[in-house]
Amino acid sequence: MAEARVSNRTPLRAGIITKIRVENFMCHSHMEIDMGDRVNFITGQNGSGKSAILTALCIGFGCRAKSTDRATTMKEFIKTGCSYALVHLEIKNQGEDAFKHDLYGDMIILERRITESSSTSVLKDHQGKKVAGRREDIRELVEHFNIDVENPCVVMTQDKSREFLHSGNDKDKFKFFFKATLLSQVDDLLKSVKDNLDKANGEVVELEKSIAPIEKELNDLQGKIRSMEHVEEIAQQVQLLTKKCAWSVVYDIDKQIQVEVARIKKLEERIPRCQARIDQQIAKVAELQDLLDKKKAQSAILMETTSKARQRKNELEQKLSKATKEKLELEQEYYRRSNNIGKMVKRIKLLEQQINDVNEQQIKDTQAEESEMEKKLKELQDEINAAESEFQRLKNIEDQVSESLVTAREELRTLTSEIEDCEKRVNESQRRIRDLRLNQTHKVTAFGGYKVTNLLQVIERNHRRFKKPPIGPIGSHVALIQGDKWAVAVENAIGKLLNAFIVTDHKDSLVLRSCAREANYPYLQIIIYDFSIPRLQIPHHMLPQTNHPTTISVIQSDSPTVVNVLVDMGGAERQVLVTDYDMGTRVAFDQRIPNLKEVYTLEGHRMFSRGSAQTILPPNKSARTGRLCSSYDDQIKKHEREALHMQEQAQQIRGKKRSFEERVQNLQNELNNAKRQRTGAEKRVMSKKLSLEDLKKSYAAEAMTSSVSNVDELHHEISKVQSDKSESEVLLEKIQERLNEADAKVNEFKVLFAELGELAKADINALDKATRELTQIEEDLSAADADKRHFDGLMQQQVHKRIETSKQQLKEKENERKINSEKASIICPESEIEALGGCGEDTSEQLQANLKRLKLRLQQESQRHVESIDELRMQYNKNERKIKKQRETYKAFRDKLSAIHTALDKRWSKFQRNATLLKRQLTWQFNGHLGKKGISGHIKVSYEEQKLSIEVKMPQDASTSNVRDTRGLSGGERSFSTLCFALALHEMTEAPFRAMDEFDVFMDAVSRKISLDTVVDFALTQGSQWIFITPHDISMVKHDERIKKQQMAAPRS
Repeated sequence: MAEARVSNRTPLRAGIITKIRVENFMCHSHMEIDMGDRVNFITGQNGSGKSAILTALCIGFGCRAKSTDRATTMKEFIKTGCSYALVHLEIKNQGEDAFKHDLYGDMIILERRITESSSTSVLKDHQGKKVAGRREDIRELVEHFNIDVENPCVVMTQDKSREFLHSGNDKDKFKFFFKATLLSQVDDLLKSVKDNLDKANGEVVELEKSIAPIEKELNDLQGKIRSMEHVEEIAQQVQLLTKKCAWSVVYDIDKQIQVEVARIKKLEERIPRCQARIDQQIAKVAELQDLLDKKKAQSAILMETTSKARQRKNELEQKLSKATKEKLELEQEYYRRSNNIGKMVKRIKLLEQQINDVNEQQIKDTQAEESEMEKKLKELQDEINAAESEFQRLKNIEDQVSESLVTAREELRTLTSEIEDCEKRVNESQRRIRDLRLNQTHKVTAFGGYKVTNLLQVIERNHRRFKKPPIGPIGSHVALIQGDKWAVAVENAIGKLLNAFIVTDHKDSLVLRSCAREANYPYLQIIIYDFSIPRLQIPHHMLPQTNHPTTISVIQSDSPTVVNVLVDMGGAERQVLVTDYDMGTRVAFDQRIPNLKEVYTLEGHRMFSRGSAQTILPPNKSARTGRLCSSYDDQIKKHEREALHMQEQAQQIRGKKRSFEERVQNLQNELNNAKRQRTGAEKRVMSKKLSLEDLKKSYAAEAMTSSVSNVDELHHEISKVQSDKSESEVLLEKIQERLNEADAKVNEFKVLFAELGELAKADINALDKATRELTQIEEDLSAADADKRHFDGLMQQQVHKRIETSKQQLKEKENERKINSEKASIICPESEIEALGGCGEDTSEQLQANLKRLKLRLQQESQRHVESIDELRMQYNKNERKIKKQRETYKAFRDKLSAIHTALDKRWSKFQRNATLLKRQLTWQFNGHLGKKGISGHIKVSYEEQKLSIEVKMPQDASTSNVRDTRGLSGGERSFSTLCFALALHEMTEAPFRAMDEFDVFMDAVSRKISLDTVVDFALTQGSQWIFITPHDISMVKHDERIKKQQMAAPRS
């Protein structure tokens, strides 16, 4: 108590707040309040800005916006409509605890200015002059005065008061107690030391592990010392092997010289045999060339003869046609004239009959004559009917024979066409045989013939004009993987690209086009493609999803550019190959395979669909196949068999043709005979019809002629008709003569035409035979010339060139032997090697390999042991001392850490003992404050569970043993007991000032009176500056010069 009284009289000088001023802060435009040194009461209505004072106090000492529970950012403290806010605090700086008194003087001014974008703090001296503005300076001031505005025992804001006084949560109370007593800070500090100690232990462990490489190096040095003893022995072995290797090279060269001499002798023995074969082929070529010239001359003569025969044949055909036409016209004229004469004769007879009839009519006119006339007419009509039947029968026979003749001629034309087709196929097979034999010699000719070989020669001459050499033809760079099974299908799929050439840019394509014109290859297909593009890697999802192979999967090429062109230009990766037609239709049209372009069968059928249209194309018979086949001999044999089969088939068809020609001739004769019989029958029918007509006319004339007809007129008419008849007969005789001449001419032309046909047929057959023989001779000549070139090449490449190469190698070997012998003699004399038993069975390569291995081992050992053995031992001793020193250092580290760990354990023990003492002290002080109201209580603190519970025994429960939890108390009782708990904590903490906002909430009048007296007495006794803020009436607070009361202005409506 004496100490308390002394503190009451002692003025407070350092760390207390003398003035708080704010501008544009929260609800205040400008507010300034002076503080007393001891107890300050600030009252006012709600909304008057009381709590803003504590908020300004917290913000001034560096509290964050969120910690005030009033805002989330600093700019929210600026009053609405203003651009800044200012908090001005004046702090006493007197006495022994003054902070840098020589710098600041008796007063420290702390200002914090807040704008929309920033917040700055400034420390000023008592004259208002800026001294510091760094955050570290403000932190130093706060730590010096022990001002922790976030500690609820220093500043208890309105929200914390409500939460603390009204909360029944034991954990919240423990946190309040733990932080207020600074146990939390000590606990965090000890834990931090523990963490740092663990890290240090880890580092020491790592340092101890770092010794392991040095220990390993020490062991390695010991191993090196042991292995150095073998180095000298290895060096001696290397020296011996060096001598043997030097002379073994000489001995190996001697063996190679013997082999070269034997090879030269063997090659020289082959020269006479090869020369004989070459001479034989030269003679054969000359003989075939003479025979070829003769056959060409013979063929030229036959072609000229055949051409003249064809021309003569055409002329005879024209003359025969003209003569036949003339004959037919004369026959028609003759027939017409004959009919006219017949009519005249009949007319004369009719007139004479009329005269007789007139005379007889005069004699008799009886019924018997009429009856006889009718009988004649009937008989004549019956004869006409019979003649017409016979004419119709003959006409039917003629039609049947004519139809058979047409059928036979059609069959004859079919056979002729088949013979020509067989001959064409034979010629095609022979042409393909020639091409295949040519392809055996030059593969590229399969893809363009002699034109491509000429083009390649031109390209070779102009190769410097190209940026990159062209690739082509493409077919020569492509080969089948799975034999010749898919050859036809692949050639039908990509055959159009096989003859093409590939260039890298447009300039090279122009150069290649000019080379093609020079090589007489006008329609060369040129593809421009960048050679630098690597081989395309096609993702699996872009390929046809089928088990059948594709074109790109059955071919291979060493050139990635060729594969890329086949993919980009030909779509080879999307062309599927199948074995038969039915499988092709299922794959192409039924299975709906994605990424499918076309389907090709083994026979060459092409199938594809575009939209709803499905297309199937037959194999291209005119396309050249077999160009990609690996075996040309099999293809040649196949075409030879086909040619032989076609020749046999053509011979059989020729036999059938001869039989059909005989049949056609017989049918032609039968037709001519039937025509003659039909013409005679027709003439007879016409004659009888005319007779019947004349009879009817005469009968009608007799009936109409009167008995008084003029006989003289009839005689006159007869004379006139006879005169016309005589003239017609004269003309008829002339026509008959002309008809005979025309008939003779037609027969003559037919005979000439038949003879010419026989002659021309013989010439044509002779020409065909000469052509075949000429083709065969050309093939034989080409084969003989190829054989000659082959043997010439063998002579030059396999004999002469190899002899020259062997002689050159022999000369080189002899020089090499001389040089190596001189080098070996420098190393050691040959007698020394012989004394050692020679080089043994090992070759120079084996000796050199052993020498290389020993040298490598010696080099490795030398590199590993650059130092001498003494140096290695010195290094070993040095490293051993170094390791010993490091071990001692790390042991010292370990001892220090152990001492620190022991000290930390002691600190923990002290911390736990102090925590227990603080717990007891808190209970004592708590009971002391409760006793002022006649209440007793107890505080239970559990550091393990981090809980703090308050038990209170009220005066009315004194006769019983009931102990109440704060939750069982009334609002006022709970607030008073909690206030007593807070005052007990205040006694256990130190700070220059303390502030409490609305600490008397939830209290009745009696509890508030007791609480106020308790708080005031505690504040006056405790000795620090206190700031109490309450909205209630404080008139009941006792009057004292150390208590300052201030009323806030009412808020504006």
